Amino acid sequence: MSVERATAAGGMETSYGFKSVGEGEKQPLVNDVFHKVAKRYDLMNDLMSAGLHRVWKDAMVAWLNPPKRAGWRVLDVAGGTGDIAFRILDASQHQAHATVLDINGSMLAVGRDRAEKKGIAEQVEFVEANAEELPFANGTFDAYTIAFGIRNVPRIDHALSEAYRVLKTGGRFLCLEFSDVEMPLLDKVYEAWSFHAIPKIGKAVTGDGEPYSYLVESIRKFPDQRNFAAMIERAGFGRVTFRNYSGGIAALHSGWKL
Repeated sequence: MSVERATAAGGMETSYGFKSVGEGEKQPLVNDVFHKVAKRYDLMNDLMSAGLHRVWKDAMVAWLNPPKRAGWRVLDVAGGTGDIAFRILDASQHQAHATVLDINGSMLAVGRDRAEKKGIAEQVEFVEANAEELPFANGTFDAYTIAFGIRNVPRIDHALSEAYRVLKTGGRFLCLEFSDVEMPLLDKVYEAWSFHAIPKIGKAVTGDGEPYSYLVESIRKFPDQRNFAAMIERAGFGRVTFRNYSGGIAALHSGWKL
């Protein structure tokens, strides 16, 4: 596949998968995708990662290592269904407070329902808002997490700047995202699976393969590990590092507000 990845200079603002769209047109298109897949979101991630997303998310929370004390606050962005937030609450022995922010009301509805069923509705707040314009004061949170969501944000540099702004000094930024496969042979196998199998399976399971085609294409357009690390540094974060999972199918980036 000869499609160019975006770089640290940008390139995702007008990219809807492999299609170029006008400025301001990407967000409504992405919203429509997630309205369609909200109730099948975990299934979607299972299809796209062969179930490995659950292992990667556990590894993300382990690296975050949330303290087991009251008053520690985490903002999980683009996490409408609560998958990361619930893991963080469990890891903190339900001492932490989580705020889940998502631009998509359908995703948040799934998360609220799950929180009610788990009996943890008092420990997690759900907020419908844009990652590019967070409705929180400076220095509100101890940690900011985002998993498989930042590639869907049109202006990623704005989202990263907002992440930096709402974190306390000493706060942690963690981003888990599908990335650039760096293991020989695996990259070819993964690409064939992604572009040929996932949309067909998605259509068979949900009746609509188009959202899955977009999601696969958006992975291929997203900046590679080093370019994305450069974007995080440009937002002001220090001690920026990343870890590859499964040969680079996913990467977990970490940064600190020093």
